[in-house]
Parts: sequence; C-alpha cells; structure tokens
Amino acid sequence: MNKLYIGNVSAEASEEDLESIFKQWKIPHSGPFLVKTGYAFVDCPDEKAAMRAIDVLSGKVELHGKVLEVEHSVPKRQRSCKLQIRNIPPHMQWEVLDGMLAQYGAVETCEQVNTDTETAVVNVRYAVRDHARLAMEKLNGSMMENYALKVSYIPDETAAPEGPPSGGRRGFNARGPPRAGSPGLGARPKVQSDIPLRVLVPTQFVGAIIGKEGATIRNITKQTHSKIDIHRKENAGAAEKPITIHSTPDGCSNACRTIMDIMQKEAVDTKFTEEIPLKILAHNNFVGRLIGKEGRNLKKIEQDTGTKITISPLQDLTLYNPERTITIKGSIEACSRAEEEVMKKIRESYESDMAAMNLQSNLIPGLNLNALGLFPSGAPGMGPSMANVPPPGAHGGSYGGQPESETVHLFIPALAVGAIIGKQGQHIKQLSHFAGASIKIAPAEGMDAKQRMVIIVGPPEAQFKAQCRIFGKLKEENFFGPKEEVKLEAHIKVPSFAAGRVIGKGGKTVNELQNLTCAEVVVPRDQTPDENDQVIVKISGHFFACQLAQRKIQEILAQVRRQQHQQQQQPKTPSGSQPPTPRRK
Repeated sequence: MNKLYIGNVSAEASEEDLESIFKQWKIPHSGPFLVKTGYAFVDCPDEKAAMRAIDVLSGKVELHGKVLEVEHSVPKRQRSCKLQIRNIPPHMQWEVLDGMLAQYGAVETCEQVNTDTETAVVNVRYAVRDHARLAMEKLNGSMMENYALKVSYIPDETAAPEGPPSGGRRGFNARGPPRAGSPGLGARPKVQSDIPLRVLVPTQFVGAIIGKEGATIRNITKQTHSKIDIHRKENAGAAEKPITIHSTPDGCSNACRTIMDIMQKEAVDTKFTEEIPLKILAHNNFVGRLIGKEGRNLKKIEQDTGTKITISPLQDLTLYNPERTITIKGSIEACSRAEEEVMKKIRESYESDMAAMNLQSNLIPGLNLNALGLFPSGAPGMGPSMANVPPPGAHGGSYGGQPESETVHLFIPALAVGAIIGKQGQHIKQLSHFAGASIKIAPAEGMDAKQRMVIIVGPPEAQFKAQCRIFGKLKEENFFGPKEEVKLEAHIKVPSFAAGRVIGKGGKTVNELQNLTCAEVVVPRDQTPDENDQVIVKISGHFFACQLAQRKIQEILAQVRRQQHQQQQQPKTPSGSQPPTPRRK
C-alpha cells in the first residue's frame, strides 16, 4: 500500500512541481513521479510515508489552481472488499463507528491505522464486494461531527477467486493471509474477537489519566498495546465518566490497573479521602451468567480475590443504557484480580453467544440476526456489526435445497399465555408472520398447570426467530425476576433408533453437548416411543444455549438420516453372505 494516486492534477503540472511539493512537506518518495493528463502516480518508501502524503496533501494543497486529491493507488482487480476511511472524528466511539459501518453489510475486520493526524484512520474489510462499494458510495464525503469522511479502496490482495465476482471480472489468486493490525500501532482487536473493558471513573481524575497534552494516556496506550477512549463529553456535569479500553484481555487488565494506580496517586496528591472502587460497565445480557445460580459465581470471585462486589439494579436500565454497573471494593491488587475474573466470565458469556450466533448463520444462510434485536443497537461493546452474519454462501451447506421443517415444543409460564397471544390474537399472528412459522398454544393439561406448551413448526431460521421473540417477550413482560435470566425448556422429538446417537457411548455425546452449549440436555430413560416411533429430548437453558443445543442435535439427526440413505442406496448383498457390520463412530 505504498503506491499513491494523485488526482485533480493541472495540465500545467510537471514532475518537478510535484517533487517540490513533496520536498516542501518533507514527504519521502522512492521513485520518480509518473505524470499523466490530469493525474499522476508515485511510490513511497513505506506505508507511513504514504499515509502522511494522504493526510497532509489530499484536499489541502493546491497546484496551479487545483486542489490535489491523494489516495492509495489500487488496481481495478484489487478493488474488492477493503476500504480505508480517513478523517474520522478523534473522539468518535468505536460503537458508533461499528454501527455506521454495519448499515452497509457484514464487517469482517475493522483496524485502526497509526497516523500522526488528530483524526482517526481505519482499514475496513467487508464480507462482500458490493457491500464495500455501497459503503464507499455512501460514506465518502459524508459529514460526521463536522468532519468530512474520506473513503478509498485499498489493495485487497487476499480476495479469494470464488468464481467470477460481480461485474464479470476474473478472480485472482490470493497472495497470503490478510494482514492483521499490529497491536503496536494501536490497532484494536477485531470486533468479533473480543469485547472492550468499560470502566467508570470519577470526573475529577480524568485530567490526571489524560495527562499534560495527553502524555499519560498515550503512554498507557503504548505500554499496554491498547486503544483507550475517554468519553469526556458524555453526560455533561456527571460525577463519573466512562472509559472504553480495546485490547487483548491482558492488555485491558494492565491498562485498568495503571488507571487505578493513577487515580490512587492523584487522590493522595489532592487529599481525596473517599474510597475509590473499581466500577466496570457490563451489558445486561451477560450479567445473569456472571452472578450465577443463587449468586454462586459472584460469591466465588469475592472469596478468591478478597473483594466486595455489588451490581446495580435492573431498574436502572433503559433502552439507551443496557449496561449494569459492577462495583468492586478492595485493595488495588484485589480489584485488579477481580476485574480479570469478572471480565473472564463476561467474555465467556459473549463468546458462547457469538458461537451460537455464528452457528445459526452457518446453518441458516441469510439469517439477519441484527433484525432480531438480540442486542440493543449501539450498545457499548455490542454494536450492530456484532450481530451481522456472513452472507448466503458462507454457510457449511448443512441443509441441501429447501431446509427441512422442524417441530419444537417450548414450555412457557401459564400466566404468560395472554402476553404471547396478545389482544384478539394479534401478537401471536404477527410473531408467526415475522418468523415464518406456525405457532400454536396447546391446551392446558389441567386446571393447575403451571406451564403451557407452545408448538412451533418451521425451518431452522423460523425456529430461531420465533423462539428469540418469545424469550424476549417473557423478559419484557417481567415473567422472570430482575436478577433472573429467561431460561425455558424445549422438547424435540427424535426417532427412537437415533436416541442412542444423541446420548453417545456412556453418555459421552450428551455430556459434550452440555459442555459446549451450557444447556441442560436430557434424554429420559425408559421412554415408550410414540405412534411415530419417536422419543423426546429435553433441552433447558437461556436462549442461545437452547438454540445451540437444538442445532447440534439436528446435526446429529441429519447425519443419521444421511447414513440411512447411503445404506439404502448400496446394492443388496448376495444371499448367503453376511453384510459388514457398520462401525459406530
């Protein structure tokens, strides 16, 4: 990415003119200027010099009455999925940027580029060429907080030749793996790989954390290989300000420890006598699993680290603020250890949810998880792009042709039936239409029945959508307590001869299923198969756990069906000879 294209060049301009401008602005170049009519090319010795030329000259320097436009020179065949976005407002939050980029399609990577400018620069890779083109068209020149964004293609040397791309151009061979951003250059981890650490700090300590002319925060960023956003302008006049740290788990913890040390020193210097607890902000979706059943997980962290931990009430949440405040009290050393344990639990919950989401997107092509409202849009650390999925064609092809219809029996509190049906049946009709599934409530099994069965019939995507909305509705309508996660039981029927495959030898498969999905999976013993020779598998857990377990069991059943089909296709064995016994995997 060291070759530059210089556009809007005057017909009077010469190689010497351009040479002079580069010399004046102290921009090195490693070859002669190739001047054409209206434009020119030049090579720079490295990417840093190329970026400096773009930052300093593009749209700012005139030559013979024309303002030069400078950008990376990208051959047409390499104008694919990769863009560079420049002139991003310096205080813009990652979450806002993620949301903006996600409007145009699924973002695979978004990495910050180290520059000397006040404004930020990122390299973005979209999953699909057309999405990158749309983002380029819509974002280039658009205003963001009084800054005009500048978007250009950068060479996509890794685009795989997946047949003719759109536009009829021939594919080209990949030349090695995509280059990841170097942590030393301040690149944050990929959006999909981690969530940031968010902490609240007293407003009076923000100046000390930033330091004179930003020296302290720059030093923390450099030492911990992290990107740190201090949201000074949020909640004007508030007693506390949020800080977002993007890095590896170790990088986040090291940056957090350093910030606590700085606050402690500043408190001593300013004779501030109150205790300064560590306050972590976490998305409500993960807090239930952090607390654990009857508070066991939280109690263990407190005991192991010698801290006292409290969590803000659910009542403090709003649609625009889906975060809970986790307050940790203790010594700096103890708080630091507790932060590691708390964030480890939150990341595990996040990764479990993302694994489930990715599995849905792989098994259910084209499923738009973003449209389901699983995470509130723009939630810190949970921007919409996190809910974007690979495009159709990126799945593993588990379903050939039209996806098969499935039947799931989902058990809900009997008192919630009215909320699911809605006034004059409007809600259940809308839900059925939205999901593309048949949804019916089975009659109560007795006067005192505490649960009712919802019968959902439809393909995998319809199951995902319908169940997602039902879980969400129960939470919205407060059928579960303020500190409870919505956990439901689902039943799916499997052929009796396949039940052994779900259980596995000595219960190995079902145990692996439970460990992988965090759901409880039970195949009740001594079941009498129904009239269709089917038995029930019971699955209990929160939404993503339940979904992942359902999909994994359907994978096992699909494998059984394929093996059956293959056996039926084999030529019949001549009489008198014994067929080979198939080995169980």
